[in-house]
Amino acid sequence: MIERLVLLLGIALKHLARRRRQTLVAVSGVSVGVGFFLAVSALMVGSQADFISRLIDAAPHIIISDEIRSPPAQPGMRIYRDGAVAMHGYKVRNEVRGLKDWTAILAAANDIPGAIASPSLTGGVTLRVGGREEALGIVGVEPEIETKISTIEENMRIGHLRDLQTVQGGIIIGEDLADRLGLNMGDVMTATSSAGSRSLRIVGLFKKGQMGLSSGFGYVLLREAQSMLGRPFIINRIGVRLADPYDAEADASSLETRFGYKSESWQERSADFMAMLLTRNVIMYSVIAAILLVASFGIYTVVSNSVSDKRRDIAIMRSMGFSAFDLQFIFVMEGIILAMIGIIFGWMLGYGLMSIMGSLEFHMGSEIEHIPLDRSTRQYLIAAAASLLAGSVAAWLPARKAASVDPVDILRGAA
Repeated sequence: MIERLVLLLGIALKHLARRRRQTLVAVSGVSVGVGFFLAVSALMVGSQADFISRLIDAAPHIIISDEIRSPPAQPGMRIYRDGAVAMHGYKVRNEVRGLKDWTAILAAANDIPGAIASPSLTGGVTLRVGGREEALGIVGVEPEIETKISTIEENMRIGHLRDLQTVQGGIIIGEDLADRLGLNMGDVMTATSSAGSRSLRIVGLFKKGQMGLSSGFGYVLLREAQSMLGRPFIINRIGVRLADPYDAEADASSLETRFGYKSESWQERSADFMAMLLTRNVIMYSVIAAILLVASFGIYTVVSNSVSDKRRDIAIMRSMGFSAFDLQFIFVMEGIILAMIGIIFGWMLGYGLMSIMGSLEFHMGSEIEHIPLDRSTRQYLIAAAASLLAGSVAAWLPARKAASVDPVDILRGAA
């Protein structure tokens, strides 16, 4: 059996060797297809992975806020649930904002294996600097915990989050806001809220253009925010970082069901972006499939011409005892050999293209960025598998024609 397969393989190789020009064209087509497959997929998958990574790390995986998705039912509706009741003219009691029994929620979040929860308080103040006024959202945090659940520390140009603990009335704001107000490190500004006015000193600056760190927000110590906003011992937000970010939806649902407060996973907050990425993937794989389809035409042409030119040889082989399967095997192997050679050269071409793209530098403000690429072995294997499949199908179609040849008709016509 092995000797027969070796014989058939040898015949396939001889066919290709005698058609060197067509073989070279087919191999070149596959090589270019595989090379650009690797380059395009590495670029698209790499940029998507980088985007999702930044999206996940930019903010806590779960954010529990003092909002309720569905307002509680009115007492009258609860009492007469099964009755024909119509209520009108009532006034809804204003709830005091803030997470009730937040210590229990914080403990429940921390009980999730591998999770870290950080309490915070957000509110609005008005900054006054040199006669100018600017609205600013205040976020009060515990620096030691906040650095474990977010990338705030990594996105700071100057200073550290822990500096909020060492400077009375310290605040961290964005570089763009500081430039707009003409402020620098150590400068003092006045913040006014409904609870009064307070002087704040800049102890840190965020880099420009950082995802999730808007120029309209400033970070202060939690107790400073509670005092500034007149809300002692109150928090209205808990951020949770999980060991596995993809557990966020299930854990957020569990926390919301248990405590009633709105718990948003990063997937829910980024639903529009995720839908956009899905559309992007469909477009990407459609383009890549078209590239490989075009590359397989070369294999089809080579094998199809080989079948046409070898009709008399095929008839002789059939009369010598070669089966229809043997003939199909010969011509399918021609396509597979062409695809395999093209894959090897395509891998080298793709590696070269990725090296060139990876070496490009882009200046984003004062930062130098490189194109994120996915250079994993998985991309090479996908390219190889797709090319082998396309090559096999392209070769099998004319191979069927070879297997259906009637040797009697061909030999009689030749005579």
